[in-house]
Amino acid sequence: MKIRKGCIKRKTSETNITMEINLDGSGKSKIKTTINFLGHMLNLFTKHGLFDLKLKCVGDIEVDGHHTNEDIGICLGQAIKMALSDKAGIKRFGFASVPMDEALIEVSLDLSGRPYLKFTVHSPQSIVHSKEYSLNYLKQFLQALVSNAGITLHVEIIYGEDLHHIIEAVFKAFGRALKEAVTIDPRVKGILSTKGVL
Repeated sequence: MKIRKGCIKRKTSETNITMEINLDGSGKSKIKTTINFLGHMLNLFTKHGLFDLKLKCVGDIEVDGHHTNEDIGICLGQAIKMALSDKAGIKRFGFASVPMDEALIEVSLDLSGRPYLKFTVHSPQSIVHSKEYSLNYLKQFLQALVSNAGITLHVEIIYGEDLHHIIEAVFKAFGRALKEAVTIDPRVKGILSTKGVL
């Protein structure tokens, strides 16, 4: 089987990013970015998705983390799309429910070619916020990713109090759901769609 890899280079006046993802990896990552928390979350994503990910990013965090956060999401989405190529043989849909101590997250996705993000927080008033990363940053990252990968993604924060636990569970659940969706099923002939294209 051909190894499915996506390689992206993106340089703007705000960020300089090189990224490579192998969908048929073993969970290895080599990540260097100026947002350490996001780097840690991407390590978790690759470990639980069994993807191999290389990322090097320099960004203008002296302004704030917005550009770096969003541009990494853009590049990851583009790399996933490139690695999937024509999507022949994939299961297409993925789901994961992940607990992290007091937090519970559910992620459902469809590699449909139609970008859409539904991001639901059931009890926002109970979440203890953090200075290192925010739910708004998480949503912006995911929106950039789905827009560039062509993924329909539903993220439900069922409950949780510690923001670190919530975000960590989201990245783990996303990795596990994506792993399921990109899995090749030998029974699938061509594209898993009556339209014949995704």
